Amino acid sequence: MQEYTGWIADVELSMERDLEREFEVRLAESSTLAFRVAFGVLRHREDAEDVAQEALARAYRNFRKLRDRDRFRSWLVRITWRLAIDRQRTDRRRTARERSDVAHSAADALPETIAKRERADRLWQAIDALPEKLRVVTILAGIEEHDTREVALLLGLPQGTVKSRLFLARQRLKELLR
Repeated sequence: MQEYTGWIADVELSMERDLEREFEVRLAESSTLAFRVAFGVLRHREDAEDVAQEALARAYRNFRKLRDRDRFRSWLVRITWRLAIDRQRTDRRRTARERSDVAHSAADALPETIAKRERADRLWQAIDALPEKLRVVTILAGIEEHDTREVALLLGLPQGTVKSRLFLARQRLKELLR
């Protein structure tokens, strides 16, 4: 009986090592993805780094539960996106403080710099006003410059759905920016 128990422990240890190696390979293939997604939502480097690190830790802890390992990238995007949205909701005060600082420093800036900042702020406010399903495709395709096929793979959606969401997002952004 003790031999059997030892054999099971050896098999479990081997499986654990294989799982860790597979996670490392998948992580290497997606090394900057979590940060880029988090930064696309938060637009603040330190917060994006924190969220990306938390997303990677969560992915590591739950990797064995992922049934279809080929969907690791889209799974990581969803984890990161949700964590970034949660962080954004809880950091509203920080954002307000930063905007206040930008407004004060803009008074000392050149007029064309002020206009660029105002346009960028208006654009990000409009993107933030989009529903989540339109916002994520806008950030991944429009800002992170992934093509629609890549966005479809990352989000686990049909490419036609991504295209229609991009179309709707652009229409809404036009309306919001008028």
